[in-house]
Amino acid sequence: MEKYVLITGASSGLGKETAKKLAKEGFKVFVGVRKEKDKLTLEALNPNITAIFLDVTEEQSLNSAAEEIAKTTDTLFALVNNAGIAIGGPVEYIPVDLLKKQFDVNVFGAIQCAQKFLPFLKKSDDARIVNISSMASYGIFPFVSPYCVSKKSLDMFFNFLLIEAKLKNLKIISIKPGVVATPIWEKSVNFCEQNLEHLCEEGKKKYEKEFEFLMKNARSNTDKGLKPQDIADTVYKALCAKRPKQSYNVGKDSYFARFVSLLPQGVTNFCIKTALSKRIKNL
Repeated sequence: MEKYVLITGASSGLGKETAKKLAKEGFKVFVGVRKEKDKLTLEALNPNITAIFLDVTEEQSLNSAAEEIAKTTDTLFALVNNAGIAIGGPVEYIPVDLLKKQFDVNVFGAIQCAQKFLPFLKKSDDARIVNISSMASYGIFPFVSPYCVSKKSLDMFFNFLLIEAKLKNLKIISIKPGVVATPIWEKSVNFCEQNLEHLCEEGKKKYEKEFEFLMKNARSNTDKGLKPQDIADTVYKALCAKRPKQSYNVGKDSYFARFVSLLPQGVTNFCIKTALSKRIKNL
């Protein structure tokens, strides 16, 4: 029996690699894109891939995507919420409109997708929602608090969905990668630079070193860390497991972040401040 999977934010990075992996393993994969060239590129990779236009923040786009999928099937085995952005900056000065943008994509977009496609998932005997979360959900990374909080919120919302929904066939899984070499970090740099432009002179002076560290770190993350294939393999593992775990850590740094988050808050804060201070001094 064919198993259909929908992956959001599949134009590049984790979404694209996950689509390639699942399609190669025989899944029928719908991938959400926003550009015609991405649609053509992805569909050329494997005949099991069907690209649909999908902006998770737009209700009309979600409606159109659901109608497009319904032309092929009324049943989804899995929804992979991958669409996401990373915004950084100091809480003291970060523009609220950028905070809203962070949550519109990473949290509300994922929730809207779940609500829209639950009718498809309900018809599967073994439905799954896989959220691409992050080690950032452990909340130990200063100056990327919008991203951290959005990922924590994502995990919490969907855990409540699991508790509340009267669906014995539904499993919800959170994938928490460490640093992954993907384009999201280059995009994050652009957002950070926008933040810097919005800061008053006092803010620019106060956080000059921190911004330098943040942008340098984001740029280096574009080329280092886990490969997107590592996360794609974990998603595949979670979809194939008879009893998948609710949470998967991927990468040593993700396991370390989980450990640090379990320390008393005062101890955690001291460790974070000390480590950040040393790294900034070494710039």
